[in-house]
Amino acid sequence: MINLSVVVVNWNTRDLLARCLDSVYPVTQDLEVLVVDNCSADGSAEMVRRRFPRVQLIANRENLGFARASNQGIRQSRGQYILLLNSDTEVYPGALDVLVRFMDEHPRAGGCGPMLLNPDGSLQPSCHPMLTPERELWRLLFLDRLFRRATYAQERWNPDIPHPVDVIKGACFLLRRSALDQVGLLDETYFMYTEEMDLCYRLLEAGWLLWWVPQAAVLHRGEASSRQMAEAMYVQLYRSKVQFHRKFGGGWRAARFKGLLQVAYWPRLAVAIPGGLVSPALAAQAHTYRRLLAELPRM
Repeated sequence: MINLSVVVVNWNTRDLLARCLDSVYPVTQDLEVLVVDNCSADGSAEMVRRRFPRVQLIANRENLGFARASNQGIRQSRGQYILLLNSDTEVYPGALDVLVRFMDEHPRAGGCGPMLLNPDGSLQPSCHPMLTPERELWRLLFLDRLFRRATYAQERWNPDIPHPVDVIKGACFLLRRSALDQVGLLDETYFMYTEEMDLCYRLLEAGWLLWWVPQAAVLHRGEASSRQMAEAMYVQLYRSKVQFHRKFGGGWRAARFKGLLQVAYWPRLAVAIPGGLVSPALAAQAHTYRRLLAELPRM
């Protein structure tokens, strides 16, 4: 068994994928890289074959979604650690070595994630508390600005000290194979979004720990694939969150979550509709909110 397997799922982000792969290879780890391409139309698969012959390419004939594609890569991988890495990331020098070393030194860690940075170098949220219906409403009503409940105050955390967390963002998530062997892979019934939270929930329930390791830094541009279908992906995000609550809390918890979403989004729609008369951005938001509220009862 090799030490580290890097699994990158890609959909129509050819140039970003190339930059991501260029950033991965300068590591000291015994490494393999697997790219799972979800039927991209931009020549991504051809680029990987041409520029990165060492990469194991899985070229799907249809878009299978993030969870199914990630599991394809995981099943084909051989590393004792598996890194789920978004195609719109760039790994800073030494980051993967830091993450692997942390896992070596903390045998109860089922997974860890780095400090994610925006392209301007500012801190990007890379972990958060476990989702509950009340925390989601708290966030949507902007009450986190008064008292942190739905997010972590990462900007106040010591950047030299790892911190235990509930959920690690899937943009860069290092996992222990033995932990996955115990709790299972990503739930493939999620097409996109929330699958990493589902996995984190199962890892914590099984007694594993999850850590934010800020000594490792990774640039993340964010939503490079989902931006291509922004409104549909916004609705998909909440479809996945409803699915998460139904899976772990039953129909009553899912219904409560959907009810709280309506409490949050009807006022947003009421503000966005008149604002859309003078602002194209607010008009687009109003359309998205209207679609979400229309589809919510069927989720």
